[in-house]
Amino acid sequence: MHWGTRDCTVQRRHQKLVEEAPAPALPPKLRERISRAAVRLAEHLGYVGAGTVEFLVEGEDFYFIEVNARIQVEHPVSEMLVGRNLVREQLRVAQGKPLGYRQEQIELYGHAIECRINAEDPDRGFLPSTGRVWLHSLPGGMGIRVDTHIYHGMPVLPYYDPLLAKIIAHGEDREEARTRLYSALRRFQISGVKTNRDLLLSVISHPQFAMASLATDFLERIKLSR
Repeated sequence: MHWGTRDCTVQRRHQKLVEEAPAPALPPKLRERISRAAVRLAEHLGYVGAGTVEFLVEGEDFYFIEVNARIQVEHPVSEMLVGRNLVREQLRVAQGKPLGYRQEQIELYGHAIECRINAEDPDRGFLPSTGRVWLHSLPGGMGIRVDTHIYHGMPVLPYYDPLLAKIIAHGEDREEARTRLYSALRRFQISGVKTNRDLLLSVISHPQFAMASLATDFLERIKLSR
C-alpha cells in the first residue's frame, strides 16, 4: 500500500531542503496514477518493507528515477498526514507481522511541510559550518514537530552530515502548515554555527512557494542562493 505522495522539489546542490505532503499542484488523477505506479512497481519487485519510489514530474507525465529502500529524512510529513508511526510499521514488517489494515483504511488528513536545518553557510555556497551549538529556543505548539539530536554545547564536526534538525508543521491545509512552519522557524534559535535557517524563512515566505510554483532550480530562480 501507499501513504500518499510527497514533494521534495526545493533543493540545494541536488540535496533536499524542503519536503511536503501531499505533493502540491498535482491534479488528483495524476496523483493517483503516480501512487498506483509506485504500488505496482513494489508488487513487481516483491518488495517487502518501507520504501520510497521517486519520480520526476513534467506536466501530465512522470518518469521513474529510483527506489529508496529505506526510511527517508522526510518520512515525518507522511506520518503527520496518516497519524501512524512509519518506523514502527517498518519494524513490524521486518518481523514478519501483518500491517493489520488495508489501503482504504489509510486516510490522509491536512498538509505537512518539513524544513531541514543544516550547519552550513548559504552565502558561501553552502559550505559546512563547524563549532559548538548553543541552544536558545526550540519551537513547539499545535501542529509543530521537531526531530533533532542536538544539545546545548554539542560540537559540530566536519566529518558528518550537516543536518542539525528537522522542523515539521502540520495544518488543515497547505497555507496553515506554511504559516505555522514560518513561525516555528523564527522560534528556532541557536548560535555557535552558521545555519540555513534564514534562507529557509525566505523560501517559506516567498510568493512563488506560497503558490506552489516549484522547480528543482527554485533557489536560483528566486535568487535566494547567492
